Amino acid sequence: MNYNFNEIEAKWQKYWAKNQTFKAQNPGSPNSESLGAPYYVLDMFPYPSGAGLHVGHPLGYIASDIYARYKGHKGFNVLHPQGYDSFGLPAEQYAIQTGQHPALTTENNIKRYREQLDKIGFSFDWSREVRTSNPEYYKWTQWIFIQLFESWYDYDQGKSRAISELEEIFSAEGTTRVKAACDDDVEGFSAEEWNAFSSEEKQKQLLKYRLTYLAETEVNWCPQLGTVLANDEIVNGVSERGGYPVVRKKMTQWSMRISAFAERLLQDLDQIDWTESLKESQRNWIGKSVGAQITFKIQNSEFEIPVFSTRPDTIFGVTFMTLAPEHELVRKITTPEQKEEVETYIAASAKRSERERMADVKSISGAFTGAYAEHPFTKEPVPIWIGDYVLAGYGTGAVMAVPCGDQRDYDFAKHFDLPITNIFENADISEEAFSGKEGTVIVNSDFLSGLEYKEALQKVILELEKNGNGYGKTNYRLRDAVFSRQRYWGEPFPVYYVNGMPQMIDAKYLPLRLPEVEKYLPTETGEPPLGNSTDWAWDTENNKVVPNTQIDEETIFRLELNTMPGWAGSSWYLFRYMDPHNEETFVSKEAQEYWKNVDLYIGGSEHATGHLLYSRFWTKFLKDRGYLNVEEPFKKLINQGMILGTSAFVYRLEGENVLLSKNLVGNNKVQPIHADVSLINASDELDIEGFKKWRPEFKDAKFVTEEDGMYKVGREVEKMSKSKYNVVNPDDICENYGADTLRMYEMFLGPLEQAKPWNTAGITGVHNFLKKLWKLYHSSPSPSEGGEKSFFVSEEPASKDSMKSLHKTIKKVTEDIENFSFNTSVSTFMICVNELSAQNCNSREVLEPLAVLIAPYAPHIAEELWEKLGHSESVATAAYPVYEEKYLVESTKNYPVSFNGKMRFTMELSLELTKDEIEKTVLADERTKDHISGKAPKKVIVVPGKIVNIVI
Repeated sequence: MNYNFNEIEAKWQKYWAKNQTFKAQNPGSPNSESLGAPYYVLDMFPYPSGAGLHVGHPLGYIASDIYARYKGHKGFNVLHPQGYDSFGLPAEQYAIQTGQHPALTTENNIKRYREQLDKIGFSFDWSREVRTSNPEYYKWTQWIFIQLFESWYDYDQGKSRAISELEEIFSAEGTTRVKAACDDDVEGFSAEEWNAFSSEEKQKQLLKYRLTYLAETEVNWCPQLGTVLANDEIVNGVSERGGYPVVRKKMTQWSMRISAFAERLLQDLDQIDWTESLKESQRNWIGKSVGAQITFKIQNSEFEIPVFSTRPDTIFGVTFMTLAPEHELVRKITTPEQKEEVETYIAASAKRSERERMADVKSISGAFTGAYAEHPFTKEPVPIWIGDYVLAGYGTGAVMAVPCGDQRDYDFAKHFDLPITNIFENADISEEAFSGKEGTVIVNSDFLSGLEYKEALQKVILELEKNGNGYGKTNYRLRDAVFSRQRYWGEPFPVYYVNGMPQMIDAKYLPLRLPEVEKYLPTETGEPPLGNSTDWAWDTENNKVVPNTQIDEETIFRLELNTMPGWAGSSWYLFRYMDPHNEETFVSKEAQEYWKNVDLYIGGSEHATGHLLYSRFWTKFLKDRGYLNVEEPFKKLINQGMILGTSAFVYRLEGENVLLSKNLVGNNKVQPIHADVSLINASDELDIEGFKKWRPEFKDAKFVTEEDGMYKVGREVEKMSKSKYNVVNPDDICENYGADTLRMYEMFLGPLEQAKPWNTAGITGVHNFLKKLWKLYHSSPSPSEGGEKSFFVSEEPASKDSMKSLHKTIKKVTEDIENFSFNTSVSTFMICVNELSAQNCNSREVLEPLAVLIAPYAPHIAEELWEKLGHSESVATAAYPVYEEKYLVESTKNYPVSFNGKMRFTMELSLELTKDEIEKTVLADERTKDHISGKAPKKVIVVPGKIVNIVI
């Protein structure tokens, strides 16, 4: 019987789907009394793009699948779900281009993804599938938004609390004892003042404290996409999607007060099993720094500039101040003489993203406002500049420039010929700033002169607090997250407006569904796409959406036109998988207490500071409010490396329509052009005619080939991407070699966390291994019978060698799985099968546990062999093989026997023999007698377990 992988894989994929083999059970479900301990394995939420999967995408899924199947064999009740992050900009951009509703393209994309995922044989529990764009799902995203709106953060208690509790505090004692996360411009009030406020004024005050709030915020605005983008959606100053220009502008946006959770997000990193590099990414993003808040008064003005500094001890080294170009005071303090220069600079800096400005340390630019601040101690004038190396969203958007101690300030001062005062004893600042701290003595600094760093730091804060110009403060780089997007394909906010103030739709009337619109672009007046809907008003009496024409601002009001960002639905999806069909709550208390949180999470490192921070934030919030009982969403997190593609290039002679073969390029000036790898054979030869059809602009080009007539392409390993034409389709691999081959080959490429290049030529080795495994369970027919090999497994006990091969494989593979070293497992399987083949092993005692052992890696072939072994249940239900040390304990030793120190032959002897017994046995051997020729040995040296040396 031949190894027909196509038939076998289709058969078992159908079986798993029909029997729901991998359906996880919740407590209270039928037969739940026999459930094993829960274990939750999750992959990062995929976005279903129209391009489908390439071979790089399944890498993490295969790893998580191996581990999930392994834990199932070990008796755990495994939850391994899958779904789709199905809201997003790509589907909307396609809708704009084609006029097709994003829901239709998303549905088609999901269908394509599902087909591909099923072909690879994953053990997903599809009964729990969720989609963020499904109204029954985003109903609960809207509900969580409402809970955030109805909450505030109490620093004294270190947790979120209901906004109604804050109202009670205000009513009883005003703001006197409230220590809350709030807007910077809040003003204190007494209980009497609060109680005298109108309802509208109370709403305005509470909005300054809510965990989700409306505020005018500096955002990344992309005019071509018509939406705000997060920092991680911008690359080199342009949008990641489409490569469009991005500018900074102020807009009224919904924001999330994630900054309130900064210290908890930082401290709790110590409680989770993540890589240190990933934790460090989050620490840097949160950016905790301890220092002082210092107030600089602006001369001849009512305005003040607050500055946060981690080095207030250097305050006497301040020679100028720098504001972010978008700082709110810039236009207010700029003198008429400097206005034109400042406005020009502001316009230019608005075109650069924050990341670009932070990363660019070489370019120096700025403009003088014409205004001066007053030094808090010397009272001397300090010139105020603007420069785009200062960011409005970090700290206060202003820095006190100490050029002798900060390199960027130093470079700025040198560029604009500003004074540099040295306040560090024995420090040379002729070429660069001095950045030392420990042991540094402060000089030229009035009351701080002669003090070392730590002492000076404490003293200056005391003096600032004494004269009212500052105070000690801990600051965080983490900023509140903008939560609005000016696009259509996202969760609608459950918000309507009364007199400009946001009101929440009662949760019992959710979901608020996306309306139909004629077009998905912003309106002609610049409103978001939902502004195109004619039916987008909220009737507060009948609690439903009604036509806009009915808005009367009495009982019917306009609804929010923005939608939520992509990270809204993906911040909590892990909990919905626990209880996906619950209509009463987003997850039942019983289900959440049983599963708790994700035991193993696998995904890409690109989400280190976006999705992971937001998900941790939402989990902590929901825990505070009593909806969850865990502080962290993901216990263990592994970032899989990238599978790289091997791109192909043709070489166009500069200025001519001539393409040179790789070996003919020489010193010619050429332009490398990507070629579709499907047009290249294993010898790197280009299908010239196919290339001409694919790229018609080269149909008349001259192809200069090698002497043998072949056009050779160049090769380069880079990111696998449709735009680089180096994508390998997993469907083709499954069709030609099988899903089990694909699964094992992707693991075989290298360590899970590392990037590795794809090479289709190497896949045949893994495929041949699976054929050899298959052959192990099948015997050859006798010459008289002819025909194919038939399945045959002996009931005879296995040999000691075969048992040793099996158990050392169990030991190594188990260790590898526990350490996520899947690549070495594949090598171990290959060695095992080679050994068993050489031993002619066909014993059930070995081959049955071997089928279970390999099942997590190659589940289809394992299922088929398991069935042939006589089992009616899936191999997934089989217990994991138990390693027994006794089979690896050596009972014999192959002794090297030497004469006068030269090894002449070996003898296999029992390790239980004594020294005298070994000597006697060796001397009695005919080969020994031949060597000593009847002479009596002068000495026999025996080292048990090692050597025998006979001196003659």
